[in-house]
Amino acid sequence: MAVITAETVGTRRERWAWYLYDFGNSAYASAVYLAVYSVYFKDQVVGGAEGTRLWGVAETIAAIVVLLSGPFLGTVADFAASKKRFLLFFTALSCLFTASLFIIQPGMIVTGIVLFVLADIGYRAAQIFYDGLLPEIARPEEMGRVSGLGWAVGTIGGIVILLLLIPLESLVVGPLVSRLAMIVTAVFFAVFSIPIMLWLREKARAQKLPPGENYARLAVKRLANTFRTARGFREFLKFIIAFLVYNDGIMIVMGFASIIGATLFGLQTQDILIFFILVQLTNVLGAYLFGWLVDSIGGKRSLNIALALMVVVVAWLYFAEGKTTFFIIGAVAGVAMAGAQSVSRTMVALFAPPGKSAEFFGFFATFGRVSSVIAPLIFGWLAAEAALWFEGRGQGVILAEQSGLRLAILSIAAFILVGMVLLIFVDEAKARAAALTTVDEPDLR
Repeated sequence: MAVITAETVGTRRERWAWYLYDFGNSAYASAVYLAVYSVYFKDQVVGGAEGTRLWGVAETIAAIVVLLSGPFLGTVADFAASKKRFLLFFTALSCLFTASLFIIQPGMIVTGIVLFVLADIGYRAAQIFYDGLLPEIARPEEMGRVSGLGWAVGTIGGIVILLLLIPLESLVVGPLVSRLAMIVTAVFFAVFSIPIMLWLREKARAQKLPPGENYARLAVKRLANTFRTARGFREFLKFIIAFLVYNDGIMIVMGFASIIGATLFGLQTQDILIFFILVQLTNVLGAYLFGWLVDSIGGKRSLNIALALMVVVVAWLYFAEGKTTFFIIGAVAGVAMAGAQSVSRTMVALFAPPGKSAEFFGFFATFGRVSSVIAPLIFGWLAAEAALWFEGRGQGVILAEQSGLRLAILSIAAFILVGMVLLIFVDEAKARAAALTTVDEPDLR
């Protein structure tokens, strides 16, 4: 039983709808995950090194939920041609609970975690179906450019939301700034999600359920078959394993950059907003540059360049002192992270066989969620435990927290370096050839 698809050539309008969704959801990534809520939760809601630990726990809870549900939902979406419906549901979930973060005040630790987790589940799960639509709007030979442009447009969205939030600093005093930012972010995300719902036509066609079958049971069968099928795509599996490891380092940078900036370099809210505007600007450059590189020299070579640049950034960060240096590091990191993430997404699209894009992106999301489970937990635990160790040896509370955080930064480089070693064993040419091979699925009725 095979999924029937139309020719995967998106119209200009459909592509811009896809780009604009990235423009909107980047507001969530910038304001909630990167620049505002993470620091507000760590410093105001909790406080101290324990705030770093609990932020890692909150990220981990959301990641586990998507880890367990992602492949299942991706399978259902492929069979029922319902990627857009799932995208709408999870986007609405994220927007609703992002807005609800407005009610979080200092001391509301449990509620702050619960509402963030619900918003984050929506954001993360929606990415599966958004990414799964890429093969429906671009031919294989142009996926690098389309994916890179989408990433660049999304990055611009991240810049715009931060520019909108900066004036709040002069209009509002205290924790209310961060709380109001959550409402602005939710509205921004919702508005720019509208075009993809209205303009992009999902080209896959739904299949009829066999007699006596239901979607839940069929999804389990198809998912099991996908695991069996994936064993025939050895290069894809090797890539996913490498991605699991190097993505750990990237997730740490994304999840804790604002905490590192505030704790080690004394950045205030407005400093952090400006810092991430700079990072997002260089993200645009990175997405465009590496989208071009994929089409010119291939995905694996492009990815290795991005990851090597990330290792340089981490080593520099470990020894860095002063705000100016931190801003320069952020600019370089923006190029490298955009490259690594956009190239990884493109490689999944290139490695996925026809009719199985959502399933393979489900695998991609699954392993991305594993990274989201492991990385924040390890980094948060390591930073907090190291702070206690330094404090026990005579350092003051603030200095001990800084020493622990700096030590934890080394874990970022370790993950990326191991991932690069694993990437050596991935044969991109074989992976692309395997994706073009017709795979006969067993009858699942």
